Amino acid sequence: MVSNFHLPPVGFGPGSQPEEQEELGYMQLPEGMRTYESHLPEVEDSSAVAPALKLLSDIAAACEAVAVGGMASFDLTGLDAQNRALIAETMGQGEVAMKIRGIPALMVQESVFAGVWNVAGAGVDRIEVANVPADSLSRAFEPFRAAKGASHPRGEGVVNAPALLAELLDKSASYMGGEPHVINLSLLPHTEQDLVWLDETAGEGAVTILSRGYGNCRITATALPHVWRVQFFNSMDALILDTFEVTTMPEVALAAREDLEDSAGRIREVLEAIR
Repeated sequence: MVSNFHLPPVGFGPGSQPEEQEELGYMQLPEGMRTYESHLPEVEDSSAVAPALKLLSDIAAACEAVAVGGMASFDLTGLDAQNRALIAETMGQGEVAMKIRGIPALMVQESVFAGVWNVAGAGVDRIEVANVPADSLSRAFEPFRAAKGASHPRGEGVVNAPALLAELLDKSASYMGGEPHVINLSLLPHTEQDLVWLDETAGEGAVTILSRGYGNCRITATALPHVWRVQFFNSMDALILDTFEVTTMPEVALAAREDLEDSAGRIREVLEAIR
């Protein structure tokens, strides 16, 4: 006769496992995403900062207008220290920063309001409302490090890079706007020497962009017209996507229409709270 009672299998149940077990290692999840947090500057006398409040109102109106096209620029050099400080405190720092080399060299910082950019340099102190600042488009491919081109000597280990460069040169010369052309290096076979040779032959332009979110996105203009290097890093700073994009400006750096419309509303909310 077979009994319905079965002994538990060996190695299971209380006391069957050692008390000290090695901790399981989990991949670190993305962290540190910067999100909008409402910040209301403290203003004791609103009449003393009337120029700054008027400027903020104008910036909100510009956000609505630029959402359907164009751009707007506001010179801050005429503001006194108190009004300039209020503008700086209200704008804060958003996710996208840019460095534009050349004359004048410019530092660009997106505010907490998407599509509203602080632009600073020698003799330059302004706010631009746009999908992306004008100088980052007009000066992007001015050579900071000249492109050496396809005739650049190929060292040992350069295998697939010449074919990739030929594709980039062809797409660069024929680009007339529209959809970007993307070469995904992460999915293509290549050597370290291929990457070095591509970097030397494409050169480096005047604009470098860093977009912070879940990890970082680094965007670098090459010295070839319309050609950008776009690299995504995870929260542990490991490169997870490496591409060349032939386009006017990579989409990840652009403020969308919805962003600008949202910024208009949020700036007005701040104004209402201050007044």
